[in-house]
Amino acid sequence: MVVRRIVWLSVLPLLGLTVGAGGCGAFTQSYPPLATVDYVDLDRYQGTWYEIARYPNSFERGCTGVTAQYAPLPDGRIRVVNKCRKSSLNGPVDRQIGVARVVDRTTNAKLKVQFFWPFEGDYYIIDLDPDYQYAVVGEPSRKFFWILSRTPSMDAATFDAILARMPDWRYDPDRLFLTPQRTDEEAEGADGDETQPM
Repeated sequence: MVVRRIVWLSVLPLLGLTVGAGGCGAFTQSYPPLATVDYVDLDRYQGTWYEIARYPNSFERGCTGVTAQYAPLPDGRIRVVNKCRKSSLNGPVDRQIGVARVVDRTTNAKLKVQFFWPFEGDYYIIDLDPDYQYAVVGEPSRKFFWILSRTPSMDAATFDAILARMPDWRYDPDRLFLTPQRTDEEAEGADGDETQPM
């Protein structure tokens, strides 16, 4: 069985809207600190990722075929290009361009992503395949969550293993939305490479 998902490049741009996501007041739920992976090789992390699943959010409403592309910039930051197909896999492309900066140089696993100045959102890499074939991204308030893959589909065993770990991170697997994606053949090179430094 293969799990199909849609990746909207705005996955990262979306993060730019997470500032203050934790909220304040009596309705704020308290969570323990969100642990990240021990280390991320940013050179290996760059390139295209497909969104397999996500927590529903307002900025990706109606998004399918979501992808995120990362590329290094001369100043040490990372260029982020998030894309999605609106309404269907053949729908118009919605593209967001932003920048990310590493805030924890010991691990490279905690970043801040910005799509609209001056707002930044947390981007924590909490699970990562040793061969950089999948990644799981979250943030401290547990309001946002993404499962990313180098390919438009993920094998069921890998996906189920990630779901089994979600409660340990204080995430609810029942809230996941599976992102519609094109097949590997359809997705490959469909929209071109936009990760060249600005």
